[in-house]
Amino acid sequence: MSTLLDISGVSLSFGGVKAVSDFALKLNPGNLQGLIGPNGAGKTTVFNLITGVYRPDAGAIALDGRPLIGLPPHRIAQAGVARTFQNIRLFGNLSVLDNVRVACHLRAHHSITGALLRTARHLGGELAIERHAHELLDIFNLGFRADELACNLPYGDQRRLEIARALATDPKVLLLDEPAAGMNTQEKRRLAELIHFIRDSFRLTILLIDHDVGLIMGICDTITVLDHGQTIAVGPACDVQKDPKVIEAYLGEPADGAVR
Repeated sequence: MSTLLDISGVSLSFGGVKAVSDFALKLNPGNLQGLIGPNGAGKTTVFNLITGVYRPDAGAIALDGRPLIGLPPHRIAQAGVARTFQNIRLFGNLSVLDNVRVACHLRAHHSITGALLRTARHLGGELAIERHAHELLDIFNLGFRADELACNLPYGDQRRLEIARALATDPKVLLLDEPAAGMNTQEKRRLAELIHFIRDSFRLTILLIDHDVGLIMGICDTITVLDHGQTIAVGPACDVQKDPKVIEAYLGEPADGAVR
């Protein structure tokens, strides 16, 4: 199976601090992989490197064989990489529907002339976008909130809306940054089911960051563990949770047993 997202030898320093060192990761189509590590390990920095927020000092990042380094974030989104954020970044003063409609326009093919003249092609495209946005909201049980301001949604609904907005860009790879943050046990259980549903229904490849190690261990095929910007373990949950380096990174000292 060909690699969809290929990251090799990526490094980034801020001043004298090595944020990420010689990072490598391969995602094949349909993979659901986890990226974990203690606070400050470099997890979100990796997401920022993939999406063009940061440019690495060294290394290569390619999506489906196309180099991504040097492209601005919106071009990387157009190439097929979508993400959510650790701190929710919705358009709070727009409606729930408009948050998704904005993202749908990434794939739209409107001309300025068509928009100004309100041509049949332009209007038809807008109707198609609105239908697709409503379909996504219904999938996430947000259809009845379509006309509400995004900032007025409960926290869990804002998280789901952010994922729906990311899916509206029709990505190949979805990066989820701390989607379980602030959720209770029941909400996390529903989130795990939702992530599997998204992967299977949308035929997506997913890379997931979360501090809830149990969530990651429970749903991911493969897990990469970072500590101080360096990869200390890669493998299935059953191996990673027993790795002495992983246990030490989380507990602060060598220990026997699994990461809890």
